[in-house]
Amino acid sequence: MIYFLSDFHLGSPDYEKSLEREKKIVRFLDSIRKDATEIYLLGDVFDFWFEYGKAVPKGYTRLLGKLAELSDAGIQLHYFTGNHDMWVFGYLKKELNCLLYRGIVKREINGKKFYLAHGDGLGPGDFGYKFIKAVFASKVCQWLFARIHPNLGISIAEFWSGKSRSATEDLHFHGEKEWLVIHSKEVLQKEHFDYFIFGHRHLPIDMNLAGSPIPPVTGSETGKRGNGEKRKEARYINLGEWIIHFSYAVFDGKDLSLKYFRE
Repeated sequence: MIYFLSDFHLGSPDYEKSLEREKKIVRFLDSIRKDATEIYLLGDVFDFWFEYGKAVPKGYTRLLGKLAELSDAGIQLHYFTGNHDMWVFGYLKKELNCLLYRGIVKREINGKKFYLAHGDGLGPGDFGYKFIKAVFASKVCQWLFARIHPNLGISIAEFWSGKSRSATEDLHFHGEKEWLVIHSKEVLQKEHFDYFIFGHRHLPIDMNLAGSPIPPVTGSETGKRGNGEKRKEARYINLGEWIIHFSYAVFDGKDLSLKYFRE
């Protein structure tokens, strides 16, 4: 089984509520350890994260310890940076032995094609955020921020992170007008994927897209395809979050399901 999760936002809104949520996430990870072969964390695991040369944000020991335990047991971890934890560098990669990604990843698993990303900055619009993201991703900006003492730097970043989340979070589903739906359909015009999986949106969404055309039938294949095979199906999956919905996706080798953790 391959599991996909995102948007834990640990550290938000305060220590007590974050700790309660962290313990629940750890219980979930315990529940899947027997059948999980890979775990994809698609961003915003932390509400804020910055790695200084000799310091990282305090806390999260239960989650990090559990992820290290699963990694040591042979479960491959994949970590995507999101808009809240884009300043993950080498520390988590080394400690968790995880594969680290900063953008879109295309992968084929058991004959199914996956298009994976956190989702921030994809699709039309939101030019203000795209500009800010480019600034924050710059080496110069990261070097300058690292010059600030961690006590002050992390406090500033936590305040900014909270303001950013409250200003941009939209919990209404906009159907065909969703930026990530538009982006997925644009990709389908060039290349087929069975599953588009994103985080970022904070809504659990499982939407059937129009799909992409199957390449023309030629030679010996002529006559083998019926009318129902003219287009391949494709699905847009948003993983939701672990604040209200506690949602995730799981691929069993044949199909992908969007599920909810209920104790």
